[in-house]
Amino acid sequence: MSEKGTVYFFTGLAGAGKTTIGGLFYQRLKAQKSNVFLADGDQTRSIFGRSGYSTEARLDAARRGFRLWRELAEQGIDVVVCSIAMYQEIQRWNRENIENYKEIYIKVTRETLYRRDQKQLYSSGRKEVVGVDLPYDEPQDADVVVQNDGQETPEEIVSRLRGMFGL
Repeated sequence: MSEKGTVYFFTGLAGAGKTTIGGLFYQRLKAQKSNVFLADGDQTRSIFGRSGYSTEARLDAARRGFRLWRELAEQGIDVVVCSIAMYQEIQRWNRENIENYKEIYIKVTRETLYRRDQKQLYSSGRKEVVGVDLPYDEPQDADVVVQNDGQETPEEIVSRLRGMFGL
């Protein structure tokens, strides 16, 4: 049987830089290995279909996604996931059920979120925004916490992560 893959989970609030940093990490990993899969939260919703925004619907979508990413890793595929996955229940399940699991928490200040706000989530008065009017279970056991308020470029962050993970 082939070597198992790793699930690299980039998590943080909308606008923290998960997709930018995780996407660049994926590109660098893909340049050295052919069996790498990128799963972004928006992409995952389109794959599984949106079943709603309730707590149970969000938990169900996260459970389905991580079960699939675990199966890919079991078959030797590295998976880079960029998603909020806002509940500690999901984070805990990942640690307990995915053998090669690396959690990277992309953390930013509230000021940075409001300044970036590409999707107008924070400035529009929109409801059901994670970290505003919906709870966000900040990761407690992340393998790496990256403070992403502009002190480092995404390229510098990815280089540092690759070194930490021996890539």
